[in-house]
Amino acid sequence: MSANNETLTEQQQQELLQQYDQESSYRFLTGMMAKVVFFGLLAFSLYQIFATTIYPLPAQMHRSIHIGFGLVLIFLLFPATKKGRTSGKIAWYDYILALLGFGVGAYWPLMYEEIVRRAGDINQMDMIVGAIAVILVLEATRRSVGLPITIIAIAFLAYAYWGRQMPGFLIHRGVNLDNLVQSMFFTTEGILGTPIAVSSTFIFLFLLFGSFLVKTGVGQYFNDLAVSLAGKRTGGPAKVAIFSSALQGTISGSSVANVVTSGSFTIPMMKRLGYRKEFAGGVEAAASTGGQLMPPIMGAAAFLMIEFIGIDYWTIAKAAAIPALLYFTGVWIMTHFEAKRTGLKGLSDEEIPDRKEVLKKIYLLLPIVAIVFFLSSGLSVMRAAIYGILTTILVGVLREDRFRKIYPIVFGAVFVLYLAYGFITAGPSVVQSLIVAAIATIIVSYFFDGNFKESVDALVDGARTALAVVAATAAAGIIVGVVTKTGLGLKLANSLVSLANEQILLTLFFTMIAAIILGMGSPTTANYVITSTIAAPAIILLGVADLPAHLFVFYFGIVADITPPVALAAFAAAGIASGEPIRTGLNAAKIAIAAFIIPYMFVLQPELLMIDTNILELIWILFTAVAGMIAIGAGLIGYWYRKVYWPERLFAVAGGLTLIYPGTYSDVIGLSAFAILLALQFFMKRNEVGVPETKARA
Repeated sequence: MSANNETLTEQQQQELLQQYDQESSYRFLTGMMAKVVFFGLLAFSLYQIFATTIYPLPAQMHRSIHIGFGLVLIFLLFPATKKGRTSGKIAWYDYILALLGFGVGAYWPLMYEEIVRRAGDINQMDMIVGAIAVILVLEATRRSVGLPITIIAIAFLAYAYWGRQMPGFLIHRGVNLDNLVQSMFFTTEGILGTPIAVSSTFIFLFLLFGSFLVKTGVGQYFNDLAVSLAGKRTGGPAKVAIFSSALQGTISGSSVANVVTSGSFTIPMMKRLGYRKEFAGGVEAAASTGGQLMPPIMGAAAFLMIEFIGIDYWTIAKAAAIPALLYFTGVWIMTHFEAKRTGLKGLSDEEIPDRKEVLKKIYLLLPIVAIVFFLSSGLSVMRAAIYGILTTILVGVLREDRFRKIYPIVFGAVFVLYLAYGFITAGPSVVQSLIVAAIATIIVSYFFDGNFKESVDALVDGARTALAVVAATAAAGIIVGVVTKTGLGLKLANSLVSLANEQILLTLFFTMIAAIILGMGSPTTANYVITSTIAAPAIILLGVADLPAHLFVFYFGIVADITPPVALAAFAAAGIASGEPIRTGLNAAKIAIAAFIIPYMFVLQPELLMIDTNILELIWILFTAVAGMIAIGAGLIGYWYRKVYWPERLFAVAGGLTLIYPGTYSDVIGLSAFAILLALQFFMKRNEVGVPETKARA
């Protein structure tokens, strides 16, 4: 495709990631240390698989080792300053910090029995190790995640220590240094608490799953599939971006990484067709950010929800499905109206890949189908992730360019033999037989093709991606530990409700502002931990169920990536489009307006989350919601079937909001407004049908 000639090179993509995504700002090592880090990352992944599936260790021991791996590798990979990224050399003090990180990680495994026997009493050595652990976590977080979450964690530690000097309702008796260090590193309420527990189990394995998916070529397939299905439609490239980014969200837990991966392909294509630079970047940023909201694999923070709420992941993914579809429907509507307003067409036949050839590779989506099946069948999240990885490897083996007749023969023979063995011994089941057959096929494939190297690379890449998550969840553990120790969460929740005068809409609004501010420049994982600890309880105090309350703060933590003034996903898109960053962010926020509305919808109307509802209620809610978003989109863009003038635009937005707001009266008013607007569009067409802006702005 000709558009591919304009795409960013791999080096340019990496430069953009390093500029806008702190998690990708690692140094590129050469020589012996490159090999050391390579094998360190490989060992990290192999340890995680071993400890979570074959030989589980005690919680504190496993989490400590997880943090130890993370600290060592972060200090070797992430430089202290931006200048260190290009040097390719590790500073002398980074070696010292890495050794200290190794010592911190090894302390719990080596001293486990003694620490448990002391039942919470810490000695001087414990005090030193715990203090070093806190300092190392903060520095590792600064390097790999960024300053915002680091500053927040330090502020919380200061609040815990100087509690007696705090004003008003924030005052507490204070926590002395010994107790603070003990709670931070020698209990499961600090660094070794729930966030790192989820990082060391669910999140790591699903990051590996995403890494294996990338190695199968599924990312490029998403682009080809999106182009073949949406490329010829009105404003085709923008719709390709939406479709592709929604799919990319299943393999990327980062809005910025998603923008760079799919945006390097879609943004040049949109610009070439005539989209304004800022709008092209805004479409990609909005769509890529929504990828974290799209089940079956949502952002890493969704796995934290399992522990925070105490429900299974499938329930969370199922609840998030309709809001995610509404989000992308809203983005689709906005881009469609913009394309019609500016007179943009779809791609030509020459630019569309052969649909038959694309459909031949539909098997590349099998791992995603498999993970949905595994999650919905009642398997644990960790086992589902492992089975998903095995499925991905098998799909990689069976790729068209590597397919050999021996593979199905091996698979079939092993499956039949193992299944027969199961019948004789009443042992292995059909599922177990399939897994054994898949593993045998994979092993055989290593002797014929290069799958072994691909799998090793996937393990290394997955571990590298996980490093920032390790740091972010460890820092989030500090915050949660302080909240638990001081009771700050309930105090802030009560003050938030009091500030809103116990009004649900005002409370939701204040919570939204807090989540967006905390999410600016912070990873979704850390942002969710903070807001779910501080802000979500305020919503719950007003009678909202746990799941809608937590999904509310989860949504707005993600939306922060496209909300100016610090909209990292939009800034990355602006870098690709050569657009102005703030204007790109404003366009992204406008295109993703649904993201600012949908959370209010499912809090006020939990049926959207498939909670206590039936199919007829759900259909009516979806109908009114989509109609409302059409009206809002027409009002914001200024075009529907013809140009929408300012009085009509205000009328359309107001009507759309009443349709979205739950209630019989609001639905009647909204549908009446929708019908009037539709009649005006059809029966009062004006001569000005919307002057195409393509030529003027090309």
